Amino acid sequence: MATAPTPLLKDELDIVIPTIRNLDFLEMWRPFFQPYHLIIVQDGDPSKTIKVPDGFDYELYNRNDINRVLGPKASCISFKDSACRCFGYMVSKKKYIYTIDDDCFVAKDPSGKDINALEQHIKNLLCPSTPFFFNTLYDPYRDGADFVRGYPFSLREGVPTAVSHGLWLNIPDYDAPTQLVKPLERNTRYVDAIMTIPKGTLFPMCGMNLAFNRELIGPAMYFGLMGDGQPIGRYDDMWAGWCIKVICDHLGLGVKTGLPYIWHSKASNPFVNLKKEYKGIYWQEELIPFFQSVALSKDCTTVQKCYIEISKQVKAKLGKVDDYFNKLADAMVTWIEAWDELNPSGAKSAELPNGATK
Repeated sequence: MATAPTPLLKDELDIVIPTIRNLDFLEMWRPFFQPYHLIIVQDGDPSKTIKVPDGFDYELYNRNDINRVLGPKASCISFKDSACRCFGYMVSKKKYIYTIDDDCFVAKDPSGKDINALEQHIKNLLCPSTPFFFNTLYDPYRDGADFVRGYPFSLREGVPTAVSHGLWLNIPDYDAPTQLVKPLERNTRYVDAIMTIPKGTLFPMCGMNLAFNRELIGPAMYFGLMGDGQPIGRYDDMWAGWCIKVICDHLGLGVKTGLPYIWHSKASNPFVNLKKEYKGIYWQEELIPFFQSVALSKDCTTVQKCYIEISKQVKAKLGKVDDYFNKLADAMVTWIEAWDELNPSGAKSAELPNGATK
């Protein structure tokens, strides 16, 4: 009798899930997630018991655990916001991370087949990226595709892929104003494409269906200060996305977006979202030009060095926008210190041979 194939990267990947509720949604994901280790980060009231379906291998951290593990440095981990998920990135000991929200279900491709989102993310991460020259057939490493005529042969080897950014069917990831004017809009378009985001181009990263190589970019995957006690929310993943993109561009790493899709089941309240977002909507008109102009020195040869340099520039340039950014810059430094304490062997991540190629 034939044995089932071993799942890809079974012992090299953790699935990180932030939640405030019982994880019944895992039943739908069981065929794809059960072989992997889960790190569950419980937000909100730590006295509440979160139920996890039987048969999953997991560890669960609540706010008390975060305070116990990090001590005073726990101040850098957001409370009452899904940004708390980045604590899971920090305590993981695996090379790869996949993170998903608890309102995301298994989507179906146009043929009606269930999409194994995790498997597609892994394929994306294990294939190179092409950030320096755009291929008009999108990802040239997929079956049935290749580099088109005119693509430089010197660039066809590609670069390591640090991040795989997946998409969503059903409820789109819209901001509150767009939600308010398009309350019934649903994404039904399945686009069978994966592409590398070009060097020098920022993007709005969504954390609900995201995978990354923790060894290549993990220390930069900080989801900022959001939620309780902070003047802003729902910009946690985007802040991380802007930081990682600047660092990936500097260190010669790739970021892919496109497949896989998940089914986003629940629209959040647009009025609540507007309250969380309104300062961010205003501030992002200054944040985007800031990140577009960030210059990292040749001395920034590791993710940690790059991230500390960005934190200094945040304080120097964005501190004038609002004092919140001074707090955020300090938290960025605290995050790196905590990361290095929990990850001593890889505390100073290897310098990349093609680093600092600004």
